[in-house]
Amino acid sequence: MRCKIGGMKIQSLTITSAREQLQTGTLSAVQLREACFLAIKQLNPVINAFITVLDEGQNSVSGLKDSALAGIPIAVKDLYQTAGVLTTAGTTFFQDFIPDQDAVVVERLKSAGALITGKTNTHEIALGVTGVNPHYGTVHNPWDLKRITGGSSSGSAAAVAAGMSLAALGTDTGGSIRIPASLCGVVGLKPTYGRISLRGIFPLSWNLDHPGPLTKSVEDAALLLQVLAGYDELDPVSVNMPVDNYLSEIHAGVAGWRVAVLTGSYAWEADPEVSEAVRKAAQVFEGLGASVQPVELNFLREAALANSLMTQADGAAFHHERLQEHPLGFGEDVRLRLQTGASFSSTDYSLARHTQTETRRRMEFFFRDFDVLLLPATPIPAPLIEGNDALEQARRLTRFTAPFNLTGLPAISIPCGVSSLGLPLGMQIVSAAWSEKKLLRAAQAFEQATEWHTRTPQL
Repeated sequence: MRCKIGGMKIQSLTITSAREQLQTGTLSAVQLREACFLAIKQLNPVINAFITVLDEGQNSVSGLKDSALAGIPIAVKDLYQTAGVLTTAGTTFFQDFIPDQDAVVVERLKSAGALITGKTNTHEIALGVTGVNPHYGTVHNPWDLKRITGGSSSGSAAAVAAGMSLAALGTDTGGSIRIPASLCGVVGLKPTYGRISLRGIFPLSWNLDHPGPLTKSVEDAALLLQVLAGYDELDPVSVNMPVDNYLSEIHAGVAGWRVAVLTGSYAWEADPEVSEAVRKAAQVFEGLGASVQPVELNFLREAALANSLMTQADGAAFHHERLQEHPLGFGEDVRLRLQTGASFSSTDYSLARHTQTETRRRMEFFFRDFDVLLLPATPIPAPLIEGNDALEQARRLTRFTAPFNLTGLPAISIPCGVSSLGLPLGMQIVSAAWSEKKLLRAAQAFEQATEWHTRTPQL
């Protein structure tokens, strides 16, 4: 598929570049919409990124000409409630559910002028990281259709990588934005817990869920965060913290910054190709004027285990009646994880929460000494779909992402290299709570100093 718009491949078109063309008149909103829907028509049959595609007639071009996202096509993970549009959460339990109102962040997208292209496929109830869904089909990685996308925001990452939407919304409980972003070669941002409203989004864990965007560039992620962030008094976990101007200093660089790069036994569990890509990324930061120091944070292993326990236990609590009355309605891997979650004792859960409290404080101290932390987003490139053990992949792929759901810290995955097979590799950058502005500035500095973000799948 070689769909082009304004002389550029649709896979390469960012929100930022599209806005510039829309403002100068070299591109119309109608042309942009038609290009994305053509890509969906051509590619979704093989990639399976969408559960529901909105008819073009449902997406008349918005009159909000001066709005931040006017005319920009954006996909939404099928956990977000959308008024009058099927919202399945990737499970047959909600296969006929049509909400009567939008999730708060969908309202914010629409108010900013965005065009919602459809609802993206997800690992069932968001409890998994492969994108293999027994009810709605497997999502295929645009870089190699025989490989997984990662998950659970599988369709969102695939849709962005393949050019079916310029951006997409995902959710992240143990890595479900950053993992597919890493495996599909796009940008995935998980803001601080409480920064974006969760109201109107199907929960997996009330304590660990984070909404956020998947985009083709760091600047696009900053733009979307500007639209999505903000206090929602009706969301009990939303926090009334000031929202920064995320774009105002995004190009200011990292000269003089203190940058930590993960080392030690926990870091060594990554594939050598991944470790080497992150090591070279750290050298880029040094070249940009930052002071880079290796650090051992082996306590992150216990944090990841605590996050996994809480995710499964919280998921079992939310789906308690369905699990009790209709257990075979869930796919096998999800049912086993929910049953495991239901079997944990109150003591198990209390100890996990204690680990959460301790890890939050340790990271608070850590970021008094450092501006950002660099580490892999995923320990491996995208594995093959066939022969895939979903439970084993969940343990493996969440290794480096899950600790930062437990702590609630902002984290971003950005492309940082390619494997020997030509598959994307992702680096994760983490910063202190509520410092998304700093996080995005660091990610932007690396992105502009390298060319990894310019690579697109050969579809």
